[in-house]
Amino acid sequence: MRKIAMLNQKGGVGKSTSVANIAAGLAMDQSRVIVADFDPQAHLTIHLGTEPDRLEAGTYTVLTNTTDFTEALISTRPNLWLLGANIDLVGAESELVSVVGRETIFREAIASAENKFDYMIIDCPPSLGLLTLNALAAVDEVIIPLQPHFLALQGLGKLLQTVSLVSKRINPALKVSGILLCMYDSRTSLSEEVKTDIANFLDNARNTDNPWSDAKIIPTHVRRNIKLAEAPSYGKTIFEYEPDCHGSEDYRQIAKFIRNENPQPLPNPLPVYITPEPEKPQRPQQSEIETPQSSQQVLD
Repeated sequence: MRKIAMLNQKGGVGKSTSVANIAAGLAMDQSRVIVADFDPQAHLTIHLGTEPDRLEAGTYTVLTNTTDFTEALISTRPNLWLLGANIDLVGAESELVSVVGRETIFREAIASAENKFDYMIIDCPPSLGLLTLNALAAVDEVIIPLQPHFLALQGLGKLLQTVSLVSKRINPALKVSGILLCMYDSRTSLSEEVKTDIANFLDNARNTDNPWSDAKIIPTHVRRNIKLAEAPSYGKTIFEYEPDCHGSEDYRQIAKFIRNENPQPLPNPLPVYITPEPEKPQRPQQSEIETPQSSQQVLD
């Protein structure tokens, strides 16, 4: 089973949307896929049409060892299973604080399912606490969804610092495999500037021992699309809600990339006539992505 964490400590960047739709894209091609909701807000659970308040078992019960992992899974669609979340997850960190080996509880819980499924994708919470550490300890790779904004670069260094620490202390196999640009608008110069900054940063990390030395910018960017925002309110994936929209096209291509089919980037269908952007202050010349430094705080 290939295990992936969708990670960003900033909310509203497309984590839950990406997990739901990438998993659905993989499942439609006959892969057996688990999605695990580690966010107490339960956006992924809601997105797939399950009411958090009606969950009898889920991420919380698995982490507290009151339910077996496979027994807690809900079959939501053909080839797609959900480990759901609800507000109970808020108390999980305080309940587990005195448990020995608390960072690896989930890794041990899923061991029996390794050969039964093809993929597991975890929707991490917008924080870097114990829930996120459990997710990172259990997976092989991390995909980081980002909005192409200047401030997104500031948080990338903290994310990479956390991945580096987990790789050194808990999970040596952990790697950053991709950066997924969401809500992308190629009409703006800022989107291209941010993409270039990230590409340069990743190029400078090649042939190093950093966990992100082989990371790539996923070639298909998720374009701004109102249908992606509407679909969760109906408990549907984008393929069910509007199969012919840009969001559906984008996530279908991203699912192919995850399967290593190397799809070509979609052509830009945007109009030729573009409203000029207002002048903006000169951006700093130095790199906006800070290389992570060692820290004791994340795992203490």
